[in-house]
Order: sequence, then C-alpha cells, then structure tokens
Amino acid sequence: MKQFKKPLALAVIALAVSGCMQQQEKYPVSEAAPEAEQEKMAYAFGSSLGEFVGQTLDRQDEAEFVLDRELVITGFVDAIKGETKIPQAEAEELIMAMQAKIAEQRNAVIGGKALEEGLAYQEQNAKKDGVQVTESGLQYEVMAEGPEGGASPAATDLVKVHYHGTLVNGEVFDSSVDRGEPIVFPLNRVIPGWTEGVQLMSEGDKYRFVIPSDIAYGERGAGNGQIPPNATLIFEVELLEVVQPEDPEQPDVEVEAKQ
Repeated sequence: MKQFKKPLALAVIALAVSGCMQQQEKYPVSEAAPEAEQEKMAYAFGSSLGEFVGQTLDRQDEAEFVLDRELVITGFVDAIKGETKIPQAEAEELIMAMQAKIAEQRNAVIGGKALEEGLAYQEQNAKKDGVQVTESGLQYEVMAEGPEGGASPAATDLVKVHYHGTLVNGEVFDSSVDRGEPIVFPLNRVIPGWTEGVQLMSEGDKYRFVIPSDIAYGERGAGNGQIPPNATLIFEVELLEVVQPEDPEQPDVEVEAKQ
C-alpha cells in the first residue's frame, strides 16, 4: 500500500517558530542541508523523529482525532529543554488514554467508511459476468485455469502461491508478484476468505477473490493501519503447488501491508 505521506516535521516547526514559539527561545529552521558528518547525524535523528510524529498525526487526523500540532511541538521543545509542564506519570496516563480514544475513533470513522465502500463494491462486483458468490459472501472469478488433473488443497495443506492484494480503491497493500517471490504457508493459518477460496482452486489456476471484511481482518484491520478496520480485500491468487510440509508446526500467516 502507498505510505501515508507527510513532510518532515521541520516544515511544521517552521510554522511553530512563527506562531506558538515566538515568545520562547527561537530554534532555527535550516535553509541548507548540513555538511559535516556529525551535523548530518543530528539532522537525520531529528528528521526521522519528525517524520514519525508527522505520519502519526496524519493517521490521527484521518480518524478525526485532531491534536494541536503547535502544542505537540511545544511539548517536544520543553522536554528537550528540561522544562516539561506535565509530570511524567500524568503524561504517560494521558498518552495511554489518547491511544485508546484514537483506536475507538479510528474504528468508528475509518472503519465505518471502509465498511460502506466495501459493501458498495461487493454489490457491484457480484453483478459482473463470471463472478460467483459463496454462502460466506466470498466472491470469486476464474481468471485462468491450470492443466487438468491438478491437485486441489484441503484446509490443512501447505500451498505455494503468488498473490496481489489491493483495497477496493486500488491501493496495493501486499504483493508477492511485486516482490518476485511466491510464498508457502498452511492454508488453515490465514484469513478465512483465503482458506475458503484457495480450496476452490487446482494447481495452475488463477482466481480473483473479493473478500468481505468479516472473513478478512474484520474490525482489527492489519498492516499497522494500512488495511483499515472493516476493509473489503481484493486478491488475485495463482495456486502454484500443493506442497508437502517439511515442518508440521507452521506459524500463523498474516498478509502484511507493505512497509
């Protein structure tokens, strides 16, 4: 999936210098890249922190949990100066409370939007020629058929597949095809939509699946927020092989969003 984009926090600090920090000691905003190695290290450390904070604030904005960014910068600067205005124990409690509220609001706002968009997509996709819908709501379409006599997996089998996963808006969150490397995993250790869908296939087949959220990742989402709560997922899957396990104890597999 495309990463959430956010200019480095130094751009936000520039606003803070002209706003909330006018009455405080001024912290210069660089106009040119540093040249000395240790200066570059210092700059890289600050910019990496700023990028992380900026991306976090962006995700919170999407969940309609908006923090005053000037106060975020003020708290950061006060902490560097050793002049924090809130005791550490209270700050930790506030952070924990904030995280709980963000999670709840994210599920409500982003999850609600994803659910609505997913249901609309499923309704339209089900009308297309060649699309079949199972009792669970899984939708599948045969894109290509393998040779006759190819093995079909049971839920307890290991399978080797290539796949390409997107959200309904077309954003790619994971793709073994893009990585150029297929994956092998136990079919009963993935999301239910995969377990059900791949069992419909034979070796060499390529299917397109539209997987409702309740047989995907549901309300929890996945990929550190890149797969939203209640998201409908689309996978193009090619079953390369039903393989014999070398190790009977296989870990659970979660299709992760790209980092």
